[in-house]
Amino acid sequence: MEPSFDDVPEVVGWMSSMVDRGGRASQESHRLFLARRTALEMLRDRGYSVPESELARTLPEFRAWWAPEPEIERLTFSTFLASDHSDKVKILFCGPEPVRIATIQKIYDQIEGENLSRLILILQGKIMPRAKESVKEKFTFKVDIFQVNELLVNISKHALKPKHEVLTAEEKARLLKKYNVQDSQLPRMLETDPVARYYGLGKGTVLKVTYDSELTGNHVTYRCIF
Repeated sequence: MEPSFDDVPEVVGWMSSMVDRGGRASQESHRLFLARRTALEMLRDRGYSVPESELARTLPEFRAWWAPEPEIERLTFSTFLASDHSDKVKILFCGPEPVRIATIQKIYDQIEGENLSRLILILQGKIMPRAKESVKEKFTFKVDIFQVNELLVNISKHALKPKHEVLTAEEKARLLKKYNVQDSQLPRMLETDPVARYYGLGKGTVLKVTYDSELTGNHVTYRCIF
C-alpha cells in the first residue's frame, strides 16, 4: 500500500511543539524563520532562483538580522523562474490579525504593476471567507495561501515521501499514448494535497511518483492533479 500524507498535520503539530519555548519574541522569530526557510526551499524546488545564502541562513543569523527591525514587510522575497526570467513570484507575510477584504486590497495595490506570475501569501492569522473570495476576484494569476504553521516543516523532506517529478506536456502526451488512456483515467491527486500545494501544481498536471523504500518497494506510478 502506498504511504499517505494524511499524517502531515500531525507532523506539523509536532514541529509546532518543538518551536523555541523562550519568550514570545523568541518563539515568534523561530516560527517566522522556519516558515520563511521552508517557503524559500519550496521556491527552489519549483525551479525559481533562490540565493544559497538565503537557504543557508541559520536561526542565530536570522535573529541578528530580524531583531533590530522586526517588521513583517522585511520577510518579503521576490525572484524569477531560473528558466524564464519573465516568470516572477513574490512571497508576502501577513501579520497576526485576521485577513480581511481591506488586507487583500492593500496587497493588490502594493504589487500592482510588478508583473507577477504568482503570489505566495503566508498568514499568521485567520483569513475571512470574503477575503478568500476577494483573492479570486482581484488577481489574474495564481495566489497560493499558506498558514505559518503549515510551513514549520518541509514536507518534501518527510521520511516516507517518494520522489515526485512533474512531466512536461510532451512527456505527458507520450505517457497517455503509450498506455492509451486519458489523463482522467490516471490515479488522481487532489489540487489541495500537501504535495500538490508545495509544488504549486494545477489541474491536469501529471506527476511521476517513484517509490524506493523497504516499506513500499521499488515501483513507479503516475498521478494527475484534479
